[in-house]
Amino acid sequence: NRLKMEDDAPVIYGLEFQARALTAQTAETDAIRFLVGTQSLKFDNQIHIIDFDDENNIINKNVLLHQAGEIWHIGASPADKAVLTTCYNKTSDSRVVSCAAVWRMPSDWDTGNHESPDDSAHNPQTLELLCHLDDSAHGNAACVLWEPMGDGKRVISLADNHALLWDLQESSTQATVSSTATLEGKGQLKFTSGKWSPHHNCSQLATANDTAIRGWDLRTMSQIYCIENAHGQLVRDLDFNPNRQYYLASCGDDCKVKFWDVRNVQEPVKTLEEHSHWVWSVRYNHSHDQLVLTASSDSRLILSNMVSISSEPFGHLVDDDELSEGEDNHQDDKSKEPLKDSVVSTYEEHEDSVYAAEWSSADPWLFASLSYDGRLVINRVPRALKYRILL
Repeated sequence: NRLKMEDDAPVIYGLEFQARALTAQTAETDAIRFLVGTQSLKFDNQIHIIDFDDENNIINKNVLLHQAGEIWHIGASPADKAVLTTCYNKTSDSRVVSCAAVWRMPSDWDTGNHESPDDSAHNPQTLELLCHLDDSAHGNAACVLWEPMGDGKRVISLADNHALLWDLQESSTQATVSSTATLEGKGQLKFTSGKWSPHHNCSQLATANDTAIRGWDLRTMSQIYCIENAHGQLVRDLDFNPNRQYYLASCGDDCKVKFWDVRNVQEPVKTLEEHSHWVWSVRYNHSHDQLVLTASSDSRLILSNMVSISSEPFGHLVDDDELSEGEDNHQDDKSKEPLKDSVVSTYEEHEDSVYAAEWSSADPWLFASLSYDGRLVINRVPRALKYRILL
């Protein structure tokens, strides 16, 4: 019986191209799998399918060609492991346009057997285009968001100042716009990012443009809240707390990470100021919402334990019947005191801007980060903290 490697050492994988797009494969809950999209001006771009074998602490990869252009954003269908979306740049009439599309992996993508990784690298298969999510009337696509927990039939694309809700028909080979919302106001307004809320029957969307964060009701496509100067500079990313329906995290170029209760948007509930440069990505852990990952151009990834605003601010609450007879009297007074927020770890394995961080869909204690030089690092939540949360 082989001993499993139980250290918290990072595992590093280097792509030969620059990259900034990373997602966990949401529909895959057994294997630990991430998708990375490359940004190369000179060569055909690629999607790297990264499988992490945590028994042996090694990474297996497969490469698929994405000939459409350099990838700025990638999203995985929540319902179908083979389907993904990308936002990519292509040159048309000597100007660069940003497009969005839905793709399917070839059914035998993993026959490029892990045994001989060289073969699959020399002769990679190509993604199959299912449909474009482009409506030239609506400008440049910034990102595509899948309906959380959905059946893979609805996506939202953010393009310039439009949010478009698409219905994907018959195995995603056709997409029709079912409704749209438009940013109104002075100047060239543009969405930079957005997040589809998993709460309220998936009827709400949060978007970022400039320094503002807005909430939208997707049933009426109308604005429901606006945080005017959420950050001192551009807002880069948003994420909803998976367990507390009104809590939203944001990060931006003012080096800050902020946590909001969208019922009262005057002030953030909490602000983190641990990064020394732009913060590109913020992600709540799907199972333990006190764990928050942030990635920044300071080349660092930070894991914070935001217990005071989590769904278990007093730690694990002990049921009466869990306590044995004699313990009743001193059921920890500390369970009445909220635990303290803290930075758990700062990860310094990157040497370039860290553009993305994602939690695994299959293992709640594992996460990946990607820096612009094409370095992907897989890390685990420190064991001591994991046991403190679980026990």
